[in-house]
Amino acid sequence: MQEIACGLMSSNCNFLWVVRPSEESKIPRDLMSEAQDRGLIVNWCPQIKVLSHRAVGCFMSHCGWNSTIEALSLGVPMVTMPVWVDQPTNSKYIVDVWRVGLRVKASEEREMVTREEVEGTIREVMHGEKASELRNNALRWKELAKEAISEGGSSDKHIEEFVSSLESI
Repeated sequence: MQEIACGLMSSNCNFLWVVRPSEESKIPRDLMSEAQDRGLIVNWCPQIKVLSHRAVGCFMSHCGWNSTIEALSLGVPMVTMPVWVDQPTNSKYIVDVWRVGLRVKASEEREMVTREEVEGTIREVMHGEKASELRNNALRWKELAKEAISEGGSSDKHIEEFVSSLESI
């Protein structure tokens, strides 16, 4: 938590950080006062509302499937930090297949994510050489998601087919 906190602060980007109450004690005490001008730490937020806001530049996520789909369908580039189960696979898709994000990598010597890695990855997604490509790809996936759920789109058609199949039972 301390490495993430220091990386967020060092990135010089404004941030909203959702931290569960059970994890709050792991946040450096001085971060709350240091972050006042550009950071907000909360226990909960309406994630879809936040990701829908035009001021959001990127989303740092552990890459659970719901969060991945929400960010992808809302056109938000991602900083991925997978931990377990489906998260590494989702991160692989985000980074290598959909090309809408970059992964924070653990230091081999310390076997953990460092503040420098967090800072550098956030800066690259927000302002680096790949930032424009990531943003454009994210917006492309947003448009594809809209098409899929629109009338006549693939998702719309599949739902109709499913409902029709239930009616015949």
